[in-house]
Amino acid sequence: MRCARTVRFVVTLVIALGLLWLHQSAGGYTVSAQGRRAQVPRLEVDPLWPQPLPNGWILGPVNGVAVDAQDHVWIVQVGAAAIQPNERGPDNNPPTSTCCSAAPQVLEFDTAGNLIGHWGGSGQGFDWPLVPQGIAVDARGNVIIGGAQAGHIDGRPDPAPARGRGAAAPPPPPVQRGEGEEPPPAAAGRAGRGGAVLPNQDAHVLKFTGMGQFVWQVGHPAKVDGPESPATFNRPWGFYVDNAANEIYVADLGNSRVVVVDAATGAYKRHWGAYGEKADVAALPAYDPNGAPARQFRNVSCVKMAKDGMVYVCDRQNDRIQVFQKDGKFVKEGFVAKTTTGDGSVWDVAFSNDAKQQFMYVADGQDKTIWILQRETLEVLGNFGQGGRFPGTFYGVDGVAVDSKGNLYTAETLEGHRVQKFVNRGMGPAPSQP
Repeated sequence: MRCARTVRFVVTLVIALGLLWLHQSAGGYTVSAQGRRAQVPRLEVDPLWPQPLPNGWILGPVNGVAVDAQDHVWIVQVGAAAIQPNERGPDNNPPTSTCCSAAPQVLEFDTAGNLIGHWGGSGQGFDWPLVPQGIAVDARGNVIIGGAQAGHIDGRPDPAPARGRGAAAPPPPPVQRGEGEEPPPAAAGRAGRGGAVLPNQDAHVLKFTGMGQFVWQVGHPAKVDGPESPATFNRPWGFYVDNAANEIYVADLGNSRVVVVDAATGAYKRHWGAYGEKADVAALPAYDPNGAPARQFRNVSCVKMAKDGMVYVCDRQNDRIQVFQKDGKFVKEGFVAKTTTGDGSVWDVAFSNDAKQQFMYVADGQDKTIWILQRETLEVLGNFGQGGRFPGTFYGVDGVAVDSKGNLYTAETLEGHRVQKFVNRGMGPAPSQP
């Protein structure tokens, strides 16, 4: 017992020294000589959260994070199809090692980081997504998820479904965020961003109880009817539940729009595109940081609502956030790291826990950082984190969520394969900007 305590102390000390080194040498949570002195929430990574997973489980790309009314943290992750065979030995056929196995695709943690619930995968009466993407939890503990898999129209064989543990060694994993541009416009007899049918296409939204019991499904795999359709989606990417109005907001990435459905039934209610205009999926030229803002969404990767009813929409590859009223009326927009190209800078947003939600956190998977904005003005105050594998650094930071105490949780996709917790330590100077 004494030996175990000593080992834990040494490990903790080494991690703490490493974080101190990163803090001092890598532009961490500090203020530059020319930096602002605005006071913002001061966040510090907890290197020992979450606790190790049981059963030798490991994570694939984590494509969503949410916090429920009990401050439990939920994540959705891709699983075996996106984990290298040499890492998930028991899942290979035949097994190649004793460690490790892909974890279930939906995981629930308590505030201490203990795994308290898990489920996911194919079942009776619904279509499990090929690439689970985005997660939200309503006031009753129901869970909403979507899917990110794009159908293939370039003649390549379709990859195997991402079904979690237990499968034989799969072919190369499905297309994930960052592995290429959006599918090209449709050719004759084939579907693009708004066409009719694509093989192996995630095009549906699912609702489950917190125990993983199926409630409803809207849309069907490989069935996409375009941005004016009231009954189909195209890679539904992110979600927000308005419990008071009993509505779910859907970031319908492939259809370049926000869709609102009834939370109880999934029935369509309304939708809109960029600037509150008609949704448009016409091919866009390459993003130009110096050009005029695009009149259509390029990648609708998140939709979140603040306490005052303002709806914030992530337009990832346009490096911007657009703000709307609940009915889709455009209010304003703001840009974050506007010179960022590639996958863009605005992947997900979350709000601080104070009564007015003064601050907004923006997950930037391309620049591998978290931006802090003044919510009212959308002004960038600073950022923290940089690329890396150490605690407090990021690779493909895809999602952000905040609990009732102001602690921040981040999800990392691509090869990131983890969720991190940043503890709220009160107010402090705005962190430095690059």
